[in-house]
Amino acid sequence: MPSTSYLVAVLAIVFTITLALRAVPFAVLRTLRTSPIVRQLSAWMPVGILAILAVTALHGSVAAEPRATPYALLAVAATVGVHLACGRRTILSVGIGTAVYVALVNAL
Repeated sequence: MPSTSYLVAVLAIVFTITLALRAVPFAVLRTLRTSPIVRQLSAWMPVGILAILAVTALHGSVAAEPRATPYALLAVAATVGVHLACGRRTILSVGIGTAVYVALVNAL
């Protein structure tokens, strides 16, 4: 069993590294606010993340149940429609798209 001083030293190092890694983004935030790259990333990253999630979810549902492919595509269409019609509210559109998919699959 390691000595108490060794454990305290390890905990101090871990604490310092963790605090530094969490504080660095806030320290450079002021300079990043005016960056055009960060502005572009803030506009495109949510779209990219949702696209990746949609592709993986569709791949998983189509691979698990090939007969449900039309239902998955209808749910995607419902999600896009709600997203565009209701002021680009992501939580609402994803929730309704998921509900449409679950309802269609359970109606099989």
